Amino acid sequence: MPGVAAEARAAIAAAPAFRPPPWLRGSHAQTIWSPLFRPRPRLPFELERLATPDDDFVRLHHLAAPGTAAGDGGRLVILHGLEGSARSNYVAGLAAEAIARGMAVTAMEFRSCGGELNRARRLYHLGETEDLAYVVAELAGREPGRPLLLAGVSLGANVIVKWLGESGDAVPREVAAAAAISAPFDLTVSGPVLDRVLGGLYTRRFLRTLIPKALAKERQFPGSIDLDLVARARTFVEFDTHATARFHGFRDAWDYWERSSSGPFLERVRRPLLLISSADDPFNPGETLPRGISRRNPWIVESFTEHGGHVGFVGGAPWRTRHWAEERAVEFLSLLARGRGEGRVRSASA
Repeated sequence: MPGVAAEARAAIAAAPAFRPPPWLRGSHAQTIWSPLFRPRPRLPFELERLATPDDDFVRLHHLAAPGTAAGDGGRLVILHGLEGSARSNYVAGLAAEAIARGMAVTAMEFRSCGGELNRARRLYHLGETEDLAYVVAELAGREPGRPLLLAGVSLGANVIVKWLGESGDAVPREVAAAAAISAPFDLTVSGPVLDRVLGGLYTRRFLRTLIPKALAKERQFPGSIDLDLVARARTFVEFDTHATARFHGFRDAWDYWERSSSGPFLERVRRPLLLISSADDPFNPGETLPRGISRRNPWIVESFTEHGGHVGFVGGAPWRTRHWAEERAVEFLSLLARGRGEGRVRSASA
């Protein structure tokens, strides 16, 4: 509805731009503070193991808004980042913001995440959108007419943007709006950058859990990968070539990155979509930001900042932090939920 769309545009335009506090400046400080030091609210999620058509399962964690009837408010579906889970600090933060606004929440865990290895001969990756499509259809069928809102972080943001672009007008009508925080729009740039930044520190952190998962999957399905090459991987180029590509049908890391990047799908998005990213993101260089995309696609709102790191955007005081991207995303989604996402949302850059 145009009035609601205008309200969402105005809210994004009027919101204060993110500025890092004096005690937490720098892209790496913004990136690592929350995973290391952020307190996580205890939320009473209820686990559901949703069976998938390929005899596997996806883990969903549901949270009802206290005192809210099933038909009131929207349902926020949260997608985590690489090697994250429903326990990730930003998932809890987004969920708490949504609950405060009267939404129900479903946190979807990608296959093999959350501490339980999946059954099929596959894991998860940046371009896999079939599980999201399946979960959205399932939730829409359970609560017909209730607005569904999507919020993704990093890898989860890439999956949401790519799925919205792939689906275009075929996205279920219940999907009212989406928000993508720190999405990697061009993985052919971001992948190699991660292998170099801080001497590969971030890559090694991710590989500490990715490699054991790949080796465990090889034990389930012998012959899927070369154990020695995967065990020796020290870069994403190596891991994605010898594990991700082998499990999911890509030629190598470069083929995987090119086919999975969300940037090329932005033009075809047909639901209100808020993009929140920082130019100093150490994972996704500023030159990959799709600046001006909202002029070519009026369904997209740009909220690009100069500072904030990767999934950072930490403000406030050290003993009482605020998380700008989460607040901004949920505010936008809440406004669009009221109008069922039926208006076009134009650009309002931060």
